[in-house]
Amino acid sequence: MSTTTAAEELAGLSATTLLRFATAGSVDDGKSTLVGRLLHDSKSVLADQLEAVEHASRSRGAAEPDLALLTDGLRAEREQGITIDVAYRYFATPRRRFILADTPGHVQYTRNMVTGASTADLAVVLVDARNGVIEQTRRHAAVAALLRVPHVVLAVNKMDLVAYEEQVFARIAEEFTAYASELGVPEITAIPISALAGDNVVEPSANMDWYGGPTVLEHLETVPVSHDLTSCHARLPVQYVIRPQTAEHPDYRGYAGQIAAGTFRVGESVTVLPSGRTSTVAGIDLLGTAVDIAWTPQSITLRLADDIDISRGDLIVPSHDAPATSQDVEATVCHVADTPLVVGQRVLLKHTTRTVKAIVKEIPSRLTLDDLSQHPAPGQLVANDIGRVKVRLAEALAIDSYADSRRTGSFLLIDPADGTTLAAGMAGEAFANAAETTANSVADEDGWDF
Repeated sequence: MSTTTAAEELAGLSATTLLRFATAGSVDDGKSTLVGRLLHDSKSVLADQLEAVEHASRSRGAAEPDLALLTDGLRAEREQGITIDVAYRYFATPRRRFILADTPGHVQYTRNMVTGASTADLAVVLVDARNGVIEQTRRHAAVAALLRVPHVVLAVNKMDLVAYEEQVFARIAEEFTAYASELGVPEITAIPISALAGDNVVEPSANMDWYGGPTVLEHLETVPVSHDLTSCHARLPVQYVIRPQTAEHPDYRGYAGQIAAGTFRVGESVTVLPSGRTSTVAGIDLLGTAVDIAWTPQSITLRLADDIDISRGDLIVPSHDAPATSQDVEATVCHVADTPLVVGQRVLLKHTTRTVKAIVKEIPSRLTLDDLSQHPAPGQLVANDIGRVKVRLAEALAIDSYADSRRTGSFLLIDPADGTTLAAGMAGEAFANAAETTANSVADEDGWDF
């Protein structure tokens, strides 16, 4: 079988059989119970796991197994009855494989929801039918929209506690759909469920004959998910330079890393950023074997026809599709630290495998979740705020627009003092080019070049 055929086959396999999805919602909306019900009713729980959950449930005085314990693995989570950390679960049905991120609902753990949804193809946002859409629901919808999650499921949970009333479901679905559509969420599917009783989770509910849509699992199995591995902008962040300098390989020089997007082929012209040097792909090594083509998310070693000064953090891209480099980045960020982010603050910006010094030059606006208005010039962002920032970098970087690439359009802002992650950023278009910014760059007394 040729390598091209193998690539096409992998792309088709990913599109039809793998779905990455995340759950989100406020505290006590039933996320962990929904995940437990999905795993249990789809026969994805091992016998010893179920036995352990039954034992733990009995020790807590519960008459029925608490399926939330299948995902709430931390001791603190079980004691408090809440989700704190992101719990990843892998399961499969005959129709599709799943990677699930069960994210916490408490407002102080919104940062974990950002982590879980950053690679998701679909987000399940739970709402308690008794409470309707609340601020945390709007926050999770905003995060899903900012992270460009293509599919959102509104799971109106605990319908058994509102007598399975259609009007309650319709009111919540209408309010959430209007809000999420205004945020730019491309597709919203509303499903009334009871995770505790199993209504419309895996099997259709006998209590809601007024609902004719899919169950949660049926929707997860059939939602179209596109993983086009060939049309993306090809990007290889260099993680390690391999030079064995042995008698067997005296002249070997390879640049190892995981392909962030797109494909690379032997013989194509490539450019190394930020230096701008060009060369040709002389060879691609995959698991010790030479191949003619490689695609995301494979980890490869790229060999070039010319000896170029390349180090960790450089970006190898096709010469015909090279992004602009810039020392100025404007982006939307989700602030995840307990300490505020303020104008003038020195930070580190981590983009793919490269970390550079930076300064927060401006915070133009903060998103008000109630009405989606922009609060201008807030001066700072505090924990769980979503806002726009302008950052000046010490070195030019090639950052794609997040709309074009979720992998190479995202970055982290880090506290240089203790390594704490301050914010997760989604880049917009660069508003200055490398030539302009390099000419005006200066160095302060501590060596921070800007």
